[in-house]
Amino acid sequence: MVMACATTGSSTWSMASLRAALPSPTTPTSRRSWVPLPSRLSLSHLKHPQLLRSFTGLSPVNPLLSAGSEGYNSFEHNFTFVESGGRFLAMRHGKRVPKLNRPPDQRRALLRGLTTQLLKHGRIKTTRARASAIRKYVDKMITLAKEGSLHKRRQALGFIYEKQIVHALFAEVQDRYGERNGGYTRIIRTLPRRGDNAPMAYIELV
Repeated sequence: MVMACATTGSSTWSMASLRAALPSPTTPTSRRSWVPLPSRLSLSHLKHPQLLRSFTGLSPVNPLLSAGSEGYNSFEHNFTFVESGGRFLAMRHGKRVPKLNRPPDQRRALLRGLTTQLLKHGRIKTTRARASAIRKYVDKMITLAKEGSLHKRRQALGFIYEKQIVHALFAEVQDRYGERNGGYTRIIRTLPRRGDNAPMAYIELV
């Protein structure tokens, strides 16, 4: 249509008329205004560089332009963080925590129960994974009892289920483990469990 009208008219199209018909690059065509960049991008002649609209996630927002602005002191200045109340959690590299096929609350309750039973009976039979997991908690309870302060007693009462065991532990720990610095438990392997062939072990107080 345009070409046909152009050929039928008396005047021919020229580059000047085409440029005049196009919209000016400095006039905004929509709500999002854009800043024209110079032919050669340099930071020397930009007195007040304006940030262009770009992705505002974790990617840098025009680091070349913001590097010349005032108040720029680190690379983190180029990042926009979302204030949504969320947390960025890193991967669990090197976290050798035995999960024992339990969620965190059930796993803590299991460890507390096994620690209570071991301090009560002196020897229990459980799986090797659980025996290795509760060893550090039993050692911690005995260490708290050796210090013997009121604060340590309350910490032990918050972990052990039966408070009579806590009072007995604080009363007898000095006579039994006064000269020993750590290593209060012993793990003895035994036959696998019948049914699922799980490796079993005895854990006892030294």
